[in-house]
Amino acid sequence: MELITNMVNAINGVVWGPLMLVLILGVGLFLMLGLRLMPLLRLGTGFKLLWSGRTPAEGEDKSGEISPFQALMTALSATVGTGNIAGVATAVFLGGPGALFWMWCTALVGMATKFAEAVLAVKFREVDDKGNHYGGPMYYIKNGLGSRWAWLGTLFALFGAIAGFGIGNTVQSNSVAAVFAENFALPTWVTGVALMVLVGLVLIGGIRRIGQVAGALVPFMAITYLIAGLSVLAINAAAIPEALSLVFTYAFSPVAATGGFAGAAVWAAIRFGVARGVFSNEAGLGSAPIAHAAAKTKDPVRQGMIAMLGTFIDTIIICTITGLVIITSGLWTSGESGAALTSMAFAKAMPGIGNYIVTFSLAIFAFTTTLGWSFYGERCLVYLFGPRSVKPYRVLWIIALPIGATLNLNFIWLVADTLNAMMAIPNLIALVLLSPVVFKLVRDYRAKEADEKEGKTVAE
Repeated sequence: MELITNMVNAINGVVWGPLMLVLILGVGLFLMLGLRLMPLLRLGTGFKLLWSGRTPAEGEDKSGEISPFQALMTALSATVGTGNIAGVATAVFLGGPGALFWMWCTALVGMATKFAEAVLAVKFREVDDKGNHYGGPMYYIKNGLGSRWAWLGTLFALFGAIAGFGIGNTVQSNSVAAVFAENFALPTWVTGVALMVLVGLVLIGGIRRIGQVAGALVPFMAITYLIAGLSVLAINAAAIPEALSLVFTYAFSPVAATGGFAGAAVWAAIRFGVARGVFSNEAGLGSAPIAHAAAKTKDPVRQGMIAMLGTFIDTIIICTITGLVIITSGLWTSGESGAALTSMAFAKAMPGIGNYIVTFSLAIFAFTTTLGWSFYGERCLVYLFGPRSVKPYRVLWIIALPIGATLNLNFIWLVADTLNAMMAIPNLIALVLLSPVVFKLVRDYRAKEADEKEGKTVAE
């Protein structure tokens, strides 16, 4: 096991080196500037489209399997998970409070990345003879860049199919099992088996069932967790100014060792802030566009504006609340990490109930994340081996849950981090090469908007 850990560590050090940070932040910034800050300026429009997207627009081609709203909820179900509770805590534990600042940076430019991913996913998706829609990086690489780049799409699909078992499966069951063991003394294997049964029951229904479950659970769980987090911050209100000061100070200066905190260089704040930010919001990974490709819409730009909300909601809102709860509690120097640290921070402000809020929030987050990522993995496998590979993949998927629940947390996070980067590299390259397509579609959309506005003015 030690040999395997050392090998993964060596790969991780390469794929999460300076090149990856430049790729993630650089591609996001390039797209944001190329889009003329559209993801930031049209945030309100995105929320309006999200609400109206519960059903396809009147008169719009309804090709697709789930509504635009369900597509975002499916994508959010995969992103709003342990990264928001355990991932943020791990980032602060390893990189100090400054890691939260770099998570924000990743999210702000990541909105442009997520927008571009969804636009390309809808533009270049494929439909089989049964009416099922397939899309994502492997398809926009193949159909957008041509056969010369097909190998890049194959690499993404291969990494995505394997990565799901880390980021979307074993990490989820491991984190849930840990908090249930701590709060209820429940054996980790029992939690793993329970998750296996529940996930298996939903997977029988495919993407439509996943979309329905996500559409019901994601808004509920996100709002509940937000209310709890804001309540804790209200209790810790006096400590918020100092917490924000620590975030901005330690984003650019090293943190000395104190208490159980080992200290962290600026590089650690950047590295773990960006890595955990990407783990949480998945901007640049290429996972979310697989869900958005199944949306009942023919307008890539409209779906892109809905898709970018996933990054905003996940990181700018939910991760920020988790990070500030941890920092204002003062427990970030305790030496504790992961979901246990978040649980302690909530319990300190809300004795007797805070830890249970985190426990059940994490359980629901992990459950929906596992569902979302099972769909991503299936689509990657279909691209590689065809539809017949889905059933064996589902069997392996549910078997991995109880196994992951009993493994070492540090090793699980290490593998998930490494696979994240290996997925992101082919996708980020494709986004740069296909950026002219995205920019043209946005220009056409703006011109159409201007024509419609002018037509209404003349009619009036």
